[in-house]
Amino acid sequence: MSDASETSDVTTSAPSSHAALRVRPDLYDEEYSDEQYAEMLALYEGTLQSIAEGEIVKSKILRVTDTHVILDVGFKSEGAIPRDEFKSMGEIAPGDEVEVLLERLEDDQGSVILSKKKADFMRVWEKIKTAYEDGTPVRGTLMKKIKGGVVVDLMGVDAFLPGSQIALRRVPNIDELLGESYEFKIIKLNKRRRNIVVSRRVILEAERATKREHLMKELEVGQVRKGVVKNITDFGAFIDLGGVDGLLHITDMSYGRVSHPSEMVKMGQELDVKILDIDWERERISLGIKQLQEYPWANVAEKYPVGARVQGKVVSITNYGAFVELEPGIEGLVHISEMSWTRNVRHPSTVVSIGETIEAVVLKVDAEEEKISLGMKQTEQDPWMVLPMKYPIGTRITGKVRNLTAFGAFVEIEPGIDGLIHISDMSWTKRVQHPSEVVRKGDVVDVLILNIDAENKRISLGLKQAQEDPWLKIGEEYPVGRELEGRINRFQDQGIVIDLGEIEGFVPPEHLGLPENETAEGSLQIGQRVAASVMEVDPIHHRMLLSAREFFDDVVAPESPPASEGAAKASETDTTGEESTDGAAPASEAAPDAAVAEATPEVTDTTADAPVAETAADAPGTEADAGDEVPPAE
Repeated sequence: MSDASETSDVTTSAPSSHAALRVRPDLYDEEYSDEQYAEMLALYEGTLQSIAEGEIVKSKILRVTDTHVILDVGFKSEGAIPRDEFKSMGEIAPGDEVEVLLERLEDDQGSVILSKKKADFMRVWEKIKTAYEDGTPVRGTLMKKIKGGVVVDLMGVDAFLPGSQIALRRVPNIDELLGESYEFKIIKLNKRRRNIVVSRRVILEAERATKREHLMKELEVGQVRKGVVKNITDFGAFIDLGGVDGLLHITDMSYGRVSHPSEMVKMGQELDVKILDIDWERERISLGIKQLQEYPWANVAEKYPVGARVQGKVVSITNYGAFVELEPGIEGLVHISEMSWTRNVRHPSTVVSIGETIEAVVLKVDAEEEKISLGMKQTEQDPWMVLPMKYPIGTRITGKVRNLTAFGAFVEIEPGIDGLIHISDMSWTKRVQHPSEVVRKGDVVDVLILNIDAENKRISLGLKQAQEDPWLKIGEEYPVGRELEGRINRFQDQGIVIDLGEIEGFVPPEHLGLPENETAEGSLQIGQRVAASVMEVDPIHHRMLLSAREFFDDVVAPESPPASEGAAKASETDTTGEESTDGAAPASEAAPDAAVAEATPEVTDTTADAPVAETAADAPGTEADAGDEVPPAE
């Protein structure tokens, strides 16, 4: 009776939906017996499946909307599942049958709650659980990249593959692997949270261990094996030898220069490599491909004999020179000193540039050290070799002062060729302390060629030699007894040197008229005006001796030797302008070269007085630095 009453309720409520169902108007006027109602109810229930919540049931797709898939599960109402629960919407269509999980028969709105994703998970769970317990690998496909790893489609359900478990080494670009299928091992399982974690690295490590054990018996140093490029870095490429990776370092790719390994190999390329070294403890195998090529230095001395002219491309520039590639694997060095005969090259980049093709001459070949010395300047004639013929000694030339140093001035003879005027060759009559007292940088001066050393590339010049020697007339201008006045220029050999304007004179200590217990330095001052008389003029040795004894009225003159003896001693006085090494030397040995400004006792042979001239390029500095001193001429 209860079933009949329920049926009656359904029947009585039917007229409200009369128009929608389009039933006959007289349908509800018909009367049925209890047997007829029971029969019709049985027919209706036969159209419904016997289903329960939590079961996986088959359903038919009725239609697909923008957001849901509508399914018929054989219940009195339809069910809807979000589209994103289907892996591929392109593979389903109305009429297709799919398995879904019946979560609830009815919700608050009377709708059936279904889930495709949960049904898929329940169907494969037992397989996944068995594979996890047995350690059996399962096949999956990398679907999409997420934070920390990749989502893997594992038999229709999603599993998580951590980034560290994708491969043996870090994968630089995971996007390249999406869509690829691999074998995975399930390393973590949680049904309640529906969490599945898989690893590909575990399988690769097991495979590598197996192959490594096999290869350890096969691989030997010196073998040539085939390999596949797996990864390229800045320092080389990793080659798969069939289960074990080896490193092909960039230096073992070619005998020539390689800027980056990608110039020599490509990803996935198969190539022959030679095993150079094996370290099983550190799991390192060193490989090389240049060792399969002919050694370029084998007959280099025959290909590039000394003196041969060669052409090459500049491939590298350093502070000390430029490396030139003569052929792949063979480079030569052009040292900075071999770039120009005349230029003072500060840096090779001012002469050559990378990529430039230059001509050079082979200077030296060392096949054992794999070194070739090249010279650029040797492709031209050395201008220094013709200078002695072009400028004989005694030639008068005009040049520009390019640089001043503490010991002299450099004068440009030709572009790139300088000669040195030593301070001792600047003045006939004065001792020059610094070249700036006579010349300045940029001055144009007339000089005389004193000496040319082509081998050492040095030229000695004379400024005073380009002028007439004034000592030839000084004897007439300064007769003995002539009274003169000047200032004390310096103290020397216990005497004083007096600056008379155009010339200097020396007053020995015995002609100062000082008491025995007083010295010139203690009684007199630099710059003090002093009157004196000419005692002797020696134009041959360029010296003038003076006497100031009678002009110091406040000084008691000591007893002096006869005039003839004093004159004899004065004639023997050495006036070199150098301090005596014996301390207080006698007057006959201490007389200075009062009239000579240079540090030489003789000037008749100037080439012997001054040091060999240097070019500006050979000088210690380019400006007049105090630290650039060299010993004065002997």
